[in-house]
Amino acid sequence: MNKIFMSREPLLNRQSRVIATRLTLQMDDKASMQDAVNALSALDDIWPRSEKPVFISCRGPACSAGLLDWSTPDNATIELTAATLLGADGPDLIAALQTWQPTVCLLFDPQATQALSVDVPFRFIGLDARQFTLGQLKLLAARTKAYGMGVAFNIANGEDFRACLDAGVTAAAGWFFTKPTKLPAKTLNPAQNNIVRVLNLVRRNADVKEIEAALKHDVAMSYKLLRYINSAGFGLSCEIQSFRHAVSMLGYDKLNRWLSLLLATASKDPMAPALIYTALVRARLMELLAIGLVDPSEYDNLFITGAFSLLDTLLGVGMEQALDAMRLPDPICDALLGNGGRYQPFLELALASESAAAEGVTEQASMLGLTADQFNRAQLQALSFAETMEF
Repeated sequence: MNKIFMSREPLLNRQSRVIATRLTLQMDDKASMQDAVNALSALDDIWPRSEKPVFISCRGPACSAGLLDWSTPDNATIELTAATLLGADGPDLIAALQTWQPTVCLLFDPQATQALSVDVPFRFIGLDARQFTLGQLKLLAARTKAYGMGVAFNIANGEDFRACLDAGVTAAAGWFFTKPTKLPAKTLNPAQNNIVRVLNLVRRNADVKEIEAALKHDVAMSYKLLRYINSAGFGLSCEIQSFRHAVSMLGYDKLNRWLSLLLATASKDPMAPALIYTALVRARLMELLAIGLVDPSEYDNLFITGAFSLLDTLLGVGMEQALDAMRLPDPICDALLGNGGRYQPFLELALASESAAAEGVTEQASMLGLTADQFNRAQLQALSFAETMEF
């Protein structure tokens, strides 16, 4: 049975949009490359088929020639160290790379200059931001540009993110953007208040005419709402033309989740694209992880819990302030405020999937009785969902 859990981190471009994902295989000393191949192969039917690259990294043993037994999807990128290419098994690995020609990211290390001379095309050059000064990163990005696009890993904060991009890398990876960087505001802004007003009307099943009247106060909100509902991620067979049509097709419960997403998009934070994408992944991930573990009537609430998990950062207010304005079920509020409850284990697992430490994912999944394969599949499906949404 597959016991390799995967964690993830996004790669952001200058516009703060997620343009790729890095999946790290959390492998211990007992795991082999064949175990990694088995774990990845089990995900073939739900692998994200978008054009966004998916980097494959190994925590523990470095990725080696054995990983090439995996039928690599077109958008997958295998991270390899220079030491692996130049080691005792290097000739076999190079021959395999030349034969199968997967997309490769060379992780820059002291032997990288020598590795760049081997007859293998690299699409990306991975630079660990913790190992180099900004001056060195700028120099390396310029010198390796002819070999592949530079990407920076392990970004600690927004200042380093901007500095790395200014140094010449194409994208930078890390979760720095999920932490608030300024003092929270005292109140929601008018646009946010209007969405909360409509959200509360929907939650108490107000008359459709009353909700439509509230929506007319903000044409942009109505447009965004319909665009969300008609996104591919929703999977509707026909296009929703109006709010009244949405109510008749979806019902108030489903509409509630999309208004919740709409509130998240009302952010003015410069990192909003990455934050919204992350909130979407968390929302869908929590919903999928809960299937079979809670009553189906609660799936939407778990989705909303994930969608609102970054609400304080997105809206620039404290989490308690944001939640005070809404009439949300207690389990949602309890989880978001860290007060326990039946949704908190799902939120903690979603957060653990964004950590470099394997222990958190393994422990949280075990608490819920989830296998590595169940968790990995849900995570990839959540990524695919976020990529189909328009925001």
